[in-house]
Amino acid sequence: MAFKMLSCGRAFLLRGGLVALAAVTVLGAAGCSGDDLDAPVTGSQTQQAPAAAEGGGSEPSVSGAVSAPGRSEDPEASDEQTAAADRDAPAASLADSEAPFFSADPIQSTMREDVPSALRERFHPDHPEPMIDPGEIRGVVPSDSIPSLEDPDFEPVAEVDWLAAVEPVLALEINGDARAYPLRIMTWHELVNGTVGGVPVTVSYCPLCNSAVAYDRRVDMRVLDFGTSGALLNSSLVMYDRQTESLWSHYTGQAVIGYLTSAQLDLIPVQTVSFERFLETYPDGHVLSRETGHSRRYGQNPYEYYDTNDRPFLFNGPSDDRLAPITRVLALRDGDDGVVISSDALTEQRVVPFSFAGRDLVALFEPGTASALDAPSIADGRDVGATGVFVRSVDGRMLNLAPADGGGFVDAASGVVYDILGRPTDSDGAEPLEGVEHLDTFWFAAAAFYPDAEIIGG
Repeated sequence: MAFKMLSCGRAFLLRGGLVALAAVTVLGAAGCSGDDLDAPVTGSQTQQAPAAAEGGGSEPSVSGAVSAPGRSEDPEASDEQTAAADRDAPAASLADSEAPFFSADPIQSTMREDVPSALRERFHPDHPEPMIDPGEIRGVVPSDSIPSLEDPDFEPVAEVDWLAAVEPVLALEINGDARAYPLRIMTWHELVNGTVGGVPVTVSYCPLCNSAVAYDRRVDMRVLDFGTSGALLNSSLVMYDRQTESLWSHYTGQAVIGYLTSAQLDLIPVQTVSFERFLETYPDGHVLSRETGHSRRYGQNPYEYYDTNDRPFLFNGPSDDRLAPITRVLALRDGDDGVVISSDALTEQRVVPFSFAGRDLVALFEPGTASALDAPSIADGRDVGATGVFVRSVDGRMLNLAPADGGGFVDAASGVVYDILGRPTDSDGAEPLEGVEHLDTFWFAAAAFYPDAEIIGG
């Protein structure tokens, strides 16, 4: 099976094990122009890191950095004054905010720190002991050649007429603020830094391992923002933060090399569902706008037929033949432990109760969502459905869910019907289900990051 990846007007053909590469962007920067890569930064972004290869280059200027609330910008300020300002910054309390949508300005990032850059020097002697062998990271393209989005515009979901009903979107809801991130956009940008429900978040999507992860982008007193490093770890996106230029695994949300090594971002539940489902569940929600400031072929799939190729792109990690490499699985993780539910089990059973990390959970599956990695047009992708994982109890009462005749999932005892996003379909006062962070991903990635993962329904 062949598939093509378009990049700056060039086509890359991957057939079997043969990879034809050229010295331009490979990972989804189709339709890009030089102007796009040098566009000025706005919003949460502190600065555009230089698109330089690893090693060499001077430290970037911080003259355009945006300071965090309460942080002293006086160059004469003492270390004690700056530290005191950092301690007084309100970032630590932002998660409790209940501000309505668009009621406040985006939360600004902290300043660039004068520390060695792992983005350009992975083997710098002043880095802490790395979490991985730096040689496991494979540089593919220059950093930021896949440009992240910084505090982008959103539009009311009821006004969106450019998405097909079955198109996949990432659904994120925080403090009543519901956002949809269409994969027709995320495929080309991979990272969105912004503020949702009063919380500074980064939403990420890696097409090569088919995984979406959302993070609270605060670490200690820092508010970070992230860019694409142009490198891969186990064929998954490696991010870098613009404050310290440490390298982070998109898959785990952990800093693996650099000044912030071992720091762990808090993961936020996000689901891949159809646009129609998001609209029905969140009629007052908002959708990431196509007006990104970049010229991309939004709606076109730069990874045609990738999810039927069964050969991961530039993957050099360990293999596990319990499942075929590009098998869709639902994956959960807790520390170094993992569990996956096979796509066969999900599609056949629709409701899969299980226990993991000391909790009784339930996985749900609903057909009707197109693959973003199949047909040339994402709207024409084959139906791969949507999943959700939830705590299997409400108010201390264990649920017994089953597919409902009219759609959704009905609890046998209460008769309440929930949709794939865990929301009751009738406004009868029923509480929504508690969502659990999980991954819709490919088996090769889940097995590489969690080699002892249990397979349910294998």
